[in-house]
Amino acid sequence: MEIKIAEYNDYERIAHLHAQSWKTYYQGILGSQYLSSEVIDDRLLIWQTRLINPPFNQHVLIAEEKGEICGFICAFGNHDFEKGTIIDSLHVDSRCRGKGVGRALVVEMARWIEQHFADTGVYLEVMAQNDQAIGFYDHIGGQNSLERQWDSPCGKQITELVYTWSSPSQLLEKLNVRQVAY
Repeated sequence: MEIKIAEYNDYERIAHLHAQSWKTYYQGILGSQYLSSEVIDDRLLIWQTRLINPPFNQHVLIAEEKGEICGFICAFGNHDFEKGTIIDSLHVDSRCRGKGVGRALVVEMARWIEQHFADTGVYLEVMAQNDQAIGFYDHIGGQNSLERQWDSPCGKQITELVYTWSSPSQLLEKLNVRQVAY
């Protein structure tokens, strides 16, 4: 498996994986009309916009195996004054789950955050009904610090949980990764 920085020409692959992940894991959470006919166009627009002229604090990584995308992660450094850097997206192809792809992506992103935003916390938002993701974030030492409502793209209000780590070094420690000096 190779992890690399996403480029503009990766936006369609990322969008398709993102849409497929939502269709697979968010049935009954997001609206069925949105998932069946709107999610792909929505995700294509999001990822094309994000990768055409990315802001300085955005970092997107993709994991590939034999040229096929296995997963991706996106973060925005120092996104929130109080909580710090947000891991905005983490999705792994269902055929690649359980093989360490998600963990590898989080490790590489935490290293980037440590290098560029070491003095901030790290957080992410996860839908409260996404038990599989919540289990992963619990496993890697995230603290469920807040519950709130999210205005989803399908128009539904959905309960989400905010998971936090005090710093990227704490996240790396919870992942049992030795930190690299930069």
